[in-house]
Amino acid sequence: MKKMLALSVMMMCAASIAFAQAAYDLKEMTPVVKSALEDRKTRFGDLKSLKAEGKVGENNRGYVQALEGGADVKALVAAENKDRKVVYEAIVDQNGLDASALATVETVFARVQRDKADHGEKVQDEAGNWN
Repeated sequence: MKKMLALSVMMMCAASIAFAQAAYDLKEMTPVVKSALEDRKTRFGDLKSLKAEGKVGENNRGYVQALEGGADVKALVAAENKDRKVVYEAIVDQNGLDASALATVETVFARVQRDKADHGEKVQDEAGNWN
């Protein structure tokens, strides 16, 4: 479990390091951030399956988006996006960035998610087109 949590943190930090070519990352593993990362880990398999089925995609704002499916898909997407926002806000806060930097952090993470998407998964490009 610690290894998977460390992997999640490294993935999040790798994207944050790319943010503005600076070393912006999670500086403190707060209980709220740790909980968000652990919750993301528990839903990873379900989310991966929904992406493979084309029911969920990665949008260009750093969040997942329900493309098909019912309330269960929407609930999973909402939970994932809530946890992602916790991490994004923590990066902004812990690095002393202005609140307006949140949009940049989200955009950087969107790019990371788009770049690591498996073949066939739906991703939204910067112009808003789904591929």
